[in-house]
Amino acid sequence: MNPTPLRIRKAAVLGAGVMGAQIAAHLANASIEVVLFDLAAKQEPKNGIAVKAIQNLGKLSPAPLAEKSRATGIVPADYDEHMAQLDDCDLVIEAIAERMDWKLDLYHKIAAALPAHAIVASNTSGLSINTLAEALPATLRARFCGVHFFNPPRYMHLVELIPQRATDAAVIDALEGFLVTALGKGVVRAKDTPNFIGNRIGVFSILATMHHTEKFGLGFDSVDALTGPAIGRPKSATYRTADVVGLDTMAHVIKTMADTLPDDPWHGYFKVPAWLDALIAQGALGQKTGVGFYRKAGKDIVVLDLARKDYR
Repeated sequence: MNPTPLRIRKAAVLGAGVMGAQIAAHLANASIEVVLFDLAAKQEPKNGIAVKAIQNLGKLSPAPLAEKSRATGIVPADYDEHMAQLDDCDLVIEAIAERMDWKLDLYHKIAAALPAHAIVASNTSGLSINTLAEALPATLRARFCGVHFFNPPRYMHLVELIPQRATDAAVIDALEGFLVTALGKGVVRAKDTPNFIGNRIGVFSILATMHHTEKFGLGFDSVDALTGPAIGRPKSATYRTADVVGLDTMAHVIKTMADTLPDDPWHGYFKVPAWLDALIAQGALGQKTGVGFYRKAGKDIVVLDLARKDYR
């Protein structure tokens, strides 16, 4: 028996960062009304953080919007003034930073405003969906799950769908149908294990590559030349992929592996290299800040040289 098609007329995305804004854009591409939330700005207007995120969508490459005019379908909001905007949302996707404490605080804050009919999902890249569910009222848990988009969400075909103990199976079936038919995604159902499937494999691969990069004294561009199309992988290879993901996000995913997989035989590799920590401390977070393993220098793309502590 086929599940009843899921009608999403209005959605909310919580978090106007790199992923949240682009998920909102892709929902808008599907002609869904979207409300994009973030923290209230210190200066007027209070929804200024979301306003800037929406404006920035038109500057990103590859373009997250099918047409720049689609941005008008995204309403900027903040948690202080616009909680009532959640009242008639059919889908609410949380996409804030990969901090369990921050996510739990947000869930406690919004729980009373969530409509009983809405599907609520976290875009976490690897935190426990069961633990997140505990912050929601019992009446909402049957409609809560993980829905993990990959960056950039308009172009990356894969979405991981992660139920937790209380998730209604019919909700998962209906949400998968929506993701496939309305958003054009390929859905893989994952268990609620650390970092799910994609990041458990992908980040381990990146960590192993980082280990051997350092061991053999290789340049980041040389490694990318070896680990991209030459071996059947995307041209972003290893370090360009890390820049797109965000170096801070990758560090959070690595920490999740280290904290939750103590008995893994490769646990000794689950640590952020000192030079990566140094980049993050300097605010070099990859594509979203314009500098990471690579950066633009005029019309050229230059790569970080660790030995010189500069770009070449």
